[in-house]
Amino acid sequence: MPIDFLKTALVTLLVTLDPPGLAPIFIGLTADMSASEKREVALRASLIALAILAAFAFGGGWVMNALGVSIPAFRIAGGLLLFYIAFDMVFDLRGERKTQLASDAVSIDHIRNIAAFPLAIPLIAGPGSITATMLLAGRAGRDWAELAGLMAIVALAIGLCYLTLLAAERVSSLLGTTGKVVLTRMLGVVLAALAVQFVIDGVTTIGK
Repeated sequence: MPIDFLKTALVTLLVTLDPPGLAPIFIGLTADMSASEKREVALRASLIALAILAAFAFGGGWVMNALGVSIPAFRIAGGLLLFYIAFDMVFDLRGERKTQLASDAVSIDHIRNIAAFPLAIPLIAGPGSITATMLLAGRAGRDWAELAGLMAIVALAIGLCYLTLLAAERVSSLLGTTGKVVLTRMLGVVLAALAVQFVIDGVTTIGK
């Protein structure tokens, strides 16, 4: 199992999941909940997100085949989507969109289904992380060892999100406003580079 593949998978998923970026939103969504209720929401959201990403990792290829979409085409399209997300992160647009989405969800569902929406979908298992998971699964192909490694990385990344949600108030206060902005923009640059690499991989595998 190539170590480079696992490293790429871990970095890509951590950047797209953006655990520190979830902390302030989680605080706002669960402001009127007890500590036990917050833990329950964090656990449910993490488990739902893990199930969603696992489903796309193993079933995404089948869906693409059914639609007649090739792996190179998906890599290029996915890379462009990830680059768009990276653009949002670098110019601090993603946080505003997440905050607005969370606010809308609270007013609609009255916190009854916060674990599923908007925490699990789309704040954790959103377009970026789903696309990244499918791209990584496509790179693994039918190598079950690599797929198993990918799922372990997905579980690790989701686990880190869960721990971040549990420590949300501490993380938010530790980073501060300036720290969160700097970290988000740095991760955006990293994601942009990974997105370009996905596009390059897609272009070079066309016709093979």
